[in-house]
Amino acid sequence: MLAGNMNYRRAEDMPATVPIFPLSAALLLPGGRMPLNIFEPRYLQMIDGAMGAARVVGMIQPSLDGKLRADGEPELCAVGCLGRIVSLAETGDGRYLLSLHGICRFRIAAELDVKTPFRQCRVLPFVTDLNEDAGAAEVDRPGLLKAFRQYLEANQLAADWESVSRADNATLVNALSMMAPYGAAEKQALLEAPDLRTRAETLVAITEMALAQESGDAGSRLQ
Repeated sequence: MLAGNMNYRRAEDMPATVPIFPLSAALLLPGGRMPLNIFEPRYLQMIDGAMGAARVVGMIQPSLDGKLRADGEPELCAVGCLGRIVSLAETGDGRYLLSLHGICRFRIAAELDVKTPFRQCRVLPFVTDLNEDAGAAEVDRPGLLKAFRQYLEANQLAADWESVSRADNATLVNALSMMAPYGAAEKQALLEAPDLRTRAETLVAITEMALAQESGDAGSRLQ
């Protein structure tokens, strides 16, 4: 386990260059927690490097169109999220189990030509994300909870409603977005939503489309 976390208030508080971890359909958002199981040698080295520096990793998705570079590595989406390593444990079989705390989103400014086995980028942080409550008051909380409840009921899933009721709007929107079982394109749309209200509206729209699709599939099976 790691102790302590620093406060990020300005762009200058964050590293300008970060190691990049491309992972499809993975979504980290500001204030969220992402568990990771690291086993690939180059990413074990990436974590070692991050721990010796700012403990910050850039989570990002491979390009949604599947394009590859000349060296076979995937092209990257333009926007990802910076995460600080806040817990780390080693396993007996050479893996790292760690947790990232989302700091803020970033846009890739340039990918660097490096000799490390992992990729590194110069990034431009979304400084507005450092105010995690920005736009929280404009979230349609009842509409979001209604869509969430309908999705759970349709898929015979349960939720800890006591914890949900205690969560503030920012925590609720980002947590539901991260845990939603949607694909890479939907996850990227949630990541790139300009503010919390838009992210909540996007999540509701995606959920309603998923419910309509499930309802249509069920109807076709009954015919």
